[in-house]
Amino acid sequence: MAKRNPSVTISSLGEDRLVHRITQRLPSHPSLITGPGDDCAVVGKPRDRVWTLLKTDCVIEGIHFTADVDFSRVGWKALARNISDIAAMGGKPEHALITAALPPEMLVAKVDALYAGLKKCARQFDVSIAGGETSRSPGPVFISVALTGRVERTRCVFRSGGKPGDVLFVTGTLGGSIQGKHLDFTPRLAEARWLTEHFKVRAMMDLSDGLGADLPRLAKASGCGFEIAHIPATAGCSPEQALGDGEDFELLFAVKERDAAKLERDWPFKKLALTRIGSLTANRRRSASPIHGFDHFA
Repeated sequence: MAKRNPSVTISSLGEDRLVHRITQRLPSHPSLITGPGDDCAVVGKPRDRVWTLLKTDCVIEGIHFTADVDFSRVGWKALARNISDIAAMGGKPEHALITAALPPEMLVAKVDALYAGLKKCARQFDVSIAGGETSRSPGPVFISVALTGRVERTRCVFRSGGKPGDVLFVTGTLGGSIQGKHLDFTPRLAEARWLTEHFKVRAMMDLSDGLGADLPRLAKASGCGFEIAHIPATAGCSPEQALGDGEDFELLFAVKERDAAKLERDWPFKKLALTRIGSLTANRRRSASPIHGFDHFA
């Protein structure tokens, strides 16, 4: 762990360095296969047929949504963010716990709408809402979701499995999430399950902080660099927005070069774009752009 300096601020570290600092030498357990550093924690025995996935995430008023939006969309987003991470591991979601910290003056109608969105998302993706917690907040509204999932050992995908020469793909288009997609997106669960059934996906993650932030994380976890040849920007968005806006919740993944053409040919989701964006390289110093994506503490 870095030396303690009482004058250092979180913003001077940034999100990645802060996470690295606080996750050093955490207590572990023999059943923890993968802890901090991937989209989900993975629990089980190395030779188990099925592993358990653990994920938690939160949405906060003023950061992830504004107070004037339909709170059913907030509920959808709060759960769908977690499901997107389960998808990125190749798994299926199961049970959710919801923690809601709410100001006393909040209208009950907004709470009803919040839970309508949570329940709609849960039903669509076969998730049980198993319980949770409510608490008073002086403001803002804070919703935290803890989610479990399951994944077959042979289909579990980590960020760390990529190799130089692997081809990089993304689903959908990137950028412009603030126009509404960040509240209404569909987690790419079906697509991830299809991918892990039909191909050996070497590394994968969901794009929550923008390609400019998340691709370097995947490449670093895999001990690689990367090159980008094409960015599938949403209509009306610049390449800089496609790299840096964040909250796309699309899949970024790597496959062997020999599988790339077959993947493009066999892709069954005709209404969802699949784009070959570049490749992993042996040169770890390569970077995509001066646009680095979203950082909570920058």
